[in-house]
Amino acid sequence: MTDETDGTKEAEPTVPHSLVIDLTEVRDAEELQRLLQRELMFPDFYGRNWNAFWDAITGLVDLPHELTFTGWAAFSAVLPAEARKLRELLDDYASEYGPYFAIPRRIHYR
Repeated sequence: MTDETDGTKEAEPTVPHSLVIDLTEVRDAEELQRLLQRELMFPDFYGRNWNAFWDAITGLVDLPHELTFTGWAAFSAVLPAEARKLRELLDDYASEYGPYFAIPRRIHYR
């Protein structure tokens, strides 16, 4: 048995029950991917593209039970294709994986 206080075992990152991600200042796809990586605690090797995003949310990290994107109107006006793709992937995630969660995931776009 390892003692977690002596540094022999790293603690797993804790996923918050709810998370708010502000998209107001996002101006390009790379900035969006970096923001998602940081806020959703994707690993350092995250590829910062939509295929990597799908892989991350379906196999690498747990999404919070409640995820809210603020600044959605401004974000989707500046980057409509990125906004559509993000929402499409999160909708697919909810429909494919949602039935298996003990606690449903809620995603809000405000």
